[in-house]
Parts: sequence; C-alpha cells; structure tokens
Amino acid sequence: MKRRNFISLLCGAAAWPLVARAQQLQQVRRIGMLMLVSENDPQAHAERAAFTAELQRLGWAEGKNVQIDQRWADGDVSRLQGLAAQLVALKPDLLVGQGSAALAVLQQATLTLPIIFAEVTDPVGQGFVESLARPGGNTTGFAMFEFSMGEKWLDLLKQLKPSTERVGVLFNPAIPTAPFGKLYFHSIETAAPRFGIQPFSMEIDHKADLERRLSDLAREANSGLIVLLDAFTYVHRDFIIDQAAHHRIPAIYTVTFFAKGGGLAAYGVDLADQFRQAATYVDRIFRGTRPADLPVQQPTKFNLIINLKTAKALGLSVPQSLLVAADEVIE
Repeated sequence: MKRRNFISLLCGAAAWPLVARAQQLQQVRRIGMLMLVSENDPQAHAERAAFTAELQRLGWAEGKNVQIDQRWADGDVSRLQGLAAQLVALKPDLLVGQGSAALAVLQQATLTLPIIFAEVTDPVGQGFVESLARPGGNTTGFAMFEFSMGEKWLDLLKQLKPSTERVGVLFNPAIPTAPFGKLYFHSIETAAPRFGIQPFSMEIDHKADLERRLSDLAREANSGLIVLLDAFTYVHRDFIIDQAAHHRIPAIYTVTFFAKGGGLAAYGVDLADQFRQAATYVDRIFRGTRPADLPVQQPTKFNLIINLKTAKALGLSVPQSLLVAADEVIE
C-alpha cells in the first residue's frame, strides 16, 4: 500500500505543472494595447496581426482565453494620456505600448501593471528601464535601434548616388520624440566623415513645412535624405515618399515598410516582427515571469529593401552588389 501511495503521489506531482498550464490557458486574460497610429493604418493591421498570430501559436486565442482592448491615438500624441487612463481603468492583466510616446504615458498611468513595449529606440537613454539586462520595475520589451545603423544608411545612399555630399535627416523634434531623434542623428553624424557627407537635421513637426523644406533640399546639388521613424513620419509617410519622388530626392528610410510603400530603399527592423516578439513576452508573463526578469531585447535582424521601380524613376543605377545583398527587391 505504501508503495502504491508513493507512486500515486509521484504521478500526481508530475501532473501538477500540466494542470496549472491548462488552468492558465482556460483563464481569460485581458491585454490593453495602446497604439500611436490609426486603426485604419495598413501597417498597424500587420503589426496587430503578427501579435495575435503569435499569441495563438502559444495557446492564447483571442475571443477564447484572451481579450484584447485597443486604443488608437490616430497619430496625435496629445491623446495618449487619456487613452492610457482608459486602458488602466479596464484592469487588464498587462499593457502593450507602441513607441516611446505611448510607453511614457503608460508608465505614468501605472506602477504595477506589467508593460511590454515595441518600437522604442533607446529605452535606457530615455529612462524607461534601468538597463537592458535588468530592466527593473514593471516594464520590458523590444528596442529597434543599434548605433551602427547610421553608417549603413549613409553607405546605402552613397552606393545609390555616389555624388551625394549633403544629407538632410528628417525627424520631428517635438517631445517625446526628440531624444531618440538626436540619437539617430548622432549615429549618422559619427559615420558621415568616412563617406565625405555632411549631414544636417531637418526638424519638421507640421505637414505644411514638408513640401517647402524638401523643395529647398532638392535645389541643393548632390543632396540626399534620410527619414527617421517617429509618430510624425509614420503617419505622413505616403506624403513624404510622394514629395521625395516629386522633387527627385534619393531618400533612405529607417524601417522597411517605407520602401514597400514606394520609397527608394530602407534598412532597419521589421516592425511587425517586433509585435510578434512582444507576444512571446506576453505569454511568459501570463505564465508567471516578472517583467523585471525579462531582458529588453535589442534588434539582431535587419532587413534591406530596394525599390528598383523608384530607383529607375529617379535615374539611379542600383549596383549589383546591393541587389544581391537585399532581402527584397521591388520591381
């Protein structure tokens, strides 16, 4: 009897983790998502789809054992604080934020709910986490910048237009986008002497200024453009791409969907993949891991996309070496 009891006890103990896991998956969990852009934005749809697909792969099916409440700021940073308060009032199990501006207001809204971020450039430099390895507090997530990227953007521009001597770096200086805009610019400025290029900042926070500034840039001989990602350039990307084409300015973009939308070339992270990775952290937190024990992950995979159609329209010859190196060539 003692032996049978011992074996029964041992088998029962082995089954406990499986029972606990099943109970976790049966419990309906609630996620609050704060998105900086519009609900109708195709790129935002791709990011959310990647997030929910990975959740489902991990056993969390929307409408069954997980509920996702979303708030969309439509590119208006001033709306984020109110939307964050709405999400916290719903008492979710955790929060997911898109970009630095959203993360800033989520951290102001709660000190206890776990927060996972995506699309944040410099989480340590902006004071969101204590360190990458040990974020501390209730926040962790996925960064999208690595300092050597500035050199790659300049190299791309120089290969596509060897005569380039002067490069405008377009970004929105408005807080809270300014800190990482300056970090990007410093990366470009540091690498520029090796390419014989003089970079200068093009700080624009109104759509009305875009056409005038790009027209001025086009009148300068041997000029080019690097477009950084922030709330402003994200929302107005189609207009920026159209104006660069209209003024025949070779432009390099820092995230891939710009090139897919008609931009000349892009080198950077896949933002939809950032949300896919964010889903893996959601899963781990739902299963008991603390945000403070999940390191902030820096990007390790970068995609190069060349839009050959746009290059031909600008009269640029794309080197064969670039075409071979590209992850995607748009004909």
